[in-house]
Order: sequence, then C-alpha cells, then structure tokens
Amino acid sequence: MPFSHRVESIQPSLTLKINAEAAALQQGGERVARLGAGEPDFDTPAPIKEAAHSAIDRGFTHYTAVDGTDDLKAAVREKFRRDNDLDFAQDQVMVTCGAKQALYDLCQTLLGPGDEAVVPRPYWVTYPAQVTLAGAQPVYWDLCAEDDYLPDPDRLASAFTHRTRVVFLNSPNNPTGRVYDEDRLRRLAEVFRRHPQVWVICDDIYEHLNWSGRPFRTLLNVAPDLADRCFVVNGVSKAYAMTGWRVGFLGGPAPALERLKKVQGQSTAGTASISQHAALAALTGDQTPVREMVAEYRRRHDRVVPALDALPGVRCAPSDGTFYAFPDVRELIADRDDVDDDYQLAETLLHDAGVAVVPGSGFGAPGRLRVSFAASQDTIDLALERLRRFIG
Repeated sequence: MPFSHRVESIQPSLTLKINAEAAALQQGGERVARLGAGEPDFDTPAPIKEAAHSAIDRGFTHYTAVDGTDDLKAAVREKFRRDNDLDFAQDQVMVTCGAKQALYDLCQTLLGPGDEAVVPRPYWVTYPAQVTLAGAQPVYWDLCAEDDYLPDPDRLASAFTHRTRVVFLNSPNNPTGRVYDEDRLRRLAEVFRRHPQVWVICDDIYEHLNWSGRPFRTLLNVAPDLADRCFVVNGVSKAYAMTGWRVGFLGGPAPALERLKKVQGQSTAGTASISQHAALAALTGDQTPVREMVAEYRRRHDRVVPALDALPGVRCAPSDGTFYAFPDVRELIADRDDVDDDYQLAETLLHDAGVAVVPGSGFGAPGRLRVSFAASQDTIDLALERLRRFIG
C-alpha cells in the first residue's frame, strides 16, 4: 500500500538514529561513550518532580485548555518579562508539547504548497523536515565557517524570493553553539523590514546555555516593531533538564496563535496536565539549579573543546553556548582510507571505537561532527581517551 508523498519525502532524525544505534549496542553488552544526545544528562530538579507528584495526588490529571493552563501561561508571560524584557498578553502566549511542537504548529499554520521557508545552514535537523511536512520548500541560508557560523544579512537577503513566508533564527545555535549579538540582530531586522510578507520564528530553546560574555538577546529586543510577525519559541527541556516532560511555549501575535490552537486542538489537544504543573514549578521556582547546570556545561566545554582540537586532523573552535562542540574533521577524513565522509566516520567511531557522535551532514554541514558534552565526566573522559587511541 502506498504512503503519503509528504511522509516519504522526509528522513528520520539522524540524531535519534545514532542514539538508537548506540542504545542497541549497549543493550548487547557493549560500553558506548555516548556523546550524541541533545538532552541534559542531569536529573530534573527535585522541586519540579515534587510538583508533579502533588498534581497527581490532587487529581490534576484531566484535559486542560488546548493552549495551556491559565497559571502556566501567566508564568510564561512572567518568564518573558523577567528573562527577556518582552511583554506578551495572555492571548499572545501558548503552551505546547515541547518546543518542537511549537515549531510544527507554526509551520502548519504559516506555510503551504508553493511557499518557501529560509532555513539557516547548518540547521537543526527538524527545521527542513517540518517545512516539507507543511507542503513548502526549504531554502538554505548558509552560515559560513569563515564567519564563525554567524548569520550574514546579505546572504539572508539573497535567499528571499516572492515565495518566502518564513525565516528561522536559532540562537544559541544547534549545532554550531554560536550566540547572536545585538548588532547582528539589528542588521538582520533591517532585512526583515524590507520583506513585510515574511514571518520570523526565533528558536530560543538554548537561551540559558550561554557563556558568550554577552546577555542573551532575541530579535524582538532590538526590533519591537516586528512583533506582529515574530514568534519567540522556548521551553523547559534544556534549561531545567525536562526533555521527557514535553513542555514548550511560545509568544507571538494573537491572531496567529488563535490559528495555532486549531492545529494543536486537532493533533495533541494540548500538553499533559501533570507536565504543565511541573513546568509551572520550574518557571516560578528557584533558578539556582539552572545556573549550576550551565556552569557545569561550561566546565565540560572548556575540557572537551581543547581535547578535540588537539586530535590529529581535527579543528575545534570554542562555542558560545549550548552543550555542543562542532569540530571540523575534513582533514581527518582525507587522511583515512577507511572512511569517505563524516557519516562513515561517525559510524566507524561508533562501531570500532565505541564513541557515539552525530555526523555534520545531518545538519547540512558535511565534514563536521556534532559532539555533545551533555554527559557525565566519566563518559566524557572515556570518549576522549577512545578518540585519542583511535585517531592518534
């Protein structure tokens, strides 16, 4: 029996594929140093878990409003005020099943056949797939290594056509780890002002994982005049070690969010009530655990990046945030007879060295690897030792 053209035109997430392969090897008894995961290795902070237990005990286990409980939406609004100096009304925020669903809902709402969405490359693997599932065409806006993978406004402008409807921004960036400063955001805003038919989606999920030395800024901080066509997407997964709870949220223009609610209402019907109660505790509670986790990521970054850069054939620049390193391995690939590209290198590292990383080709960046340091120090030490033995 045939399947839809939409589903046949996308590929499974390469990050999930690598993680599944690593998990299968572990289940078979092998010890794999897993540096492929895009999620914190920390446990969810205790007060958040206690809030979930309380919700269960009090019978808070039924449907909620499609766009989230009033309490959580109020907490989201306060988070935007506190952390981002953004003021959204109650009908301008919405709770989703993770930031990924917020992005999916946006693509389904804003895009259709014949439309184009500009995706910065390297990209998070889900952006082009979600554009394709909406019947639209991804158009790539290259972020170049020579520019430290920072977005160039002229290249952005050259990617626009009369079919462009959506542009994605992602800072701190997955996979490059780059954080966009205010000046660059202002220059991008000038391009957006020349194209009033274009919506802008700011994926800020790694907001708190920032050690650039600059305060985090999103597009609306420098261009509030774009508020009628800009969305700010975020969630609790990365900052609060809550990936499995599946709670995201976004702020944006109320007319668009009314339509997003229709998509969500006919798909998931909203976010799990217990998870929403946990997210409420995360956003309104003590933020010390977030700062402690970010400090630990920074320490790991400062250990992993120099170690990777010291490997023969590997070049690895420091990142500004996230929990990823993005080393250039083109020289290593060229020097080896057993691999032809980054995908084969990642497969070889997994099966022959017992180290799981994600090939850069999955992010539109062949010749790179994404290395996650969201792993225990023991796992990181094991991975680095295995890489030294295998490569050096």
